[in-house]
Amino acid sequence: MAPADTTESQASPKAEAKAALKNLKAQQKAEQRERKARKKANKQEGFFARIKQVFTMTRSYDPNIGWWMALAFFVTFGVLFLIFTLVLNWVTGLLIGLPLGLLAAMILMNRRAEKAAFSRIEGRPGAAAAALSTLRRGWIVTEEPVAMDPKTQDAIFRVVGKPGLILVTEGPSSRVNKLVLKTRKRFSPILRDTGVPIHVIQAGRGEQQVPLQKLNRAIKKLDKKLTKHEVSAVERRLAALPISRPPIPKGVDPYRTRPDRKALRG
Repeated sequence: MAPADTTESQASPKAEAKAALKNLKAQQKAEQRERKARKKANKQEGFFARIKQVFTMTRSYDPNIGWWMALAFFVTFGVLFLIFTLVLNWVTGLLIGLPLGLLAAMILMNRRAEKAAFSRIEGRPGAAAAALSTLRRGWIVTEEPVAMDPKTQDAIFRVVGKPGLILVTEGPSSRVNKLVLKTRKRFSPILRDTGVPIHVIQAGRGEQQVPLQKLNRAIKKLDKKLTKHEVSAVERRLAALPISRPPIPKGVDPYRTRPDRKALRG
C-alpha cells in the first residue's frame, strides 16, 4: 500500500499544477475577450459621440437639419425599396434600401456640417488658412501667411500644387490688391525660369471673391500644369526664400485656429 500512496502523492501536485495552469489560461482568455469588448464598445461610443457632436453643431446653424435628413432617408429608401421589390423581392429591397438611405442622410449632414463649420469661422483672421488646411494629398499649404498687413489683418496664404503657385487672399479686394502685387514681385524672380504659373484667388463674400466653402473647389478646378515631382521642386525653391514674418498680435495666434476635420468630413 505504501508505494501506491507515494505515487498518488507525486501525481497530485502535477494534477494541481495542470489545473492551475488551465485556470490561468482560461482567465487570461476571458480578460482578453473583455478588453476587446471594451475597445469595441469605446469605438462605437466614440463614433456615435462624434455623430452627435456634428449633428448638434449643424443644428445650431440649420435647425431643420433633422427634417432634411429624414427626407433624404425616406426618399432614398423608398425609391430603392420599390425598384428592388419589383425586380427581385421585398427582402432585397429592404436590405439595400436601409443602409443606402442612412448613407444619404449622413452625406446630407456632412454637407450641412461643412457649411456650418465655415460659417462659424468666416470673417475671422486666418479663416482662409483654416479652409485650406482641409486640402488633401497633392497640395502643400503654408500655415502662416506669406504676406500680411498688421493694421488691417489682410493676409495672403501660399498653396503649391499641380496648377502651380496659388496665392489665396483674405480681405477686401480694394485693400488686398496692393499686397498681392508685392507678393507677386517677391515670388516672380524665383519662378521666372521655371514657367510655373501664379494664380490669385480671393476668399470672401465680396464681388469676384470665392466663399470659404467653395475655396478648395475653386483651387482644384485650376488647370494642371505640373507633375508631382515638379510640385516638390517648386516648394523647395519657395521654402528657401527668407520668410518676412508679419508682426503677430499678442495672445493666441489666430492662424493656428483650425476647424474640426472630422466634423467637416462627417
